[in-house]
Amino acid sequence: MIYIKFLHLRQNMCLGHSEADNQHAQWLLEIGAGSTIDNSKMIQVPQSMVCANLNALINRIYPGIGNSRAQDDQYFLDHIILCPRNDQVYDINEAIL
Repeated sequence: MIYIKFLHLRQNMCLGHSEADNQHAQWLLEIGAGSTIDNSKMIQVPQSMVCANLNALINRIYPGIGNSRAQDDQYFLDHIILCPRNDQVYDINEAIL
């Protein structure tokens, strides 16, 4: 017989305890609960999280990516840009390469 004990996360240890950290954590919880989603199913993203310039985003996530030094696999595991659509992934990969 196999026994399983469920453990529940009570505190997000990755977040700090500043007011900004608490507001961000609350925003993430609201997205999960759907309360920040309006009738058109759109998520309201804070302006501070919007990046309209692809090159600025790439330079922020992959600092020094343009130098001749090859990066190991762990570098790319630690530096990830997530996209909702494959065409966006393709565009970002093309810009980086």
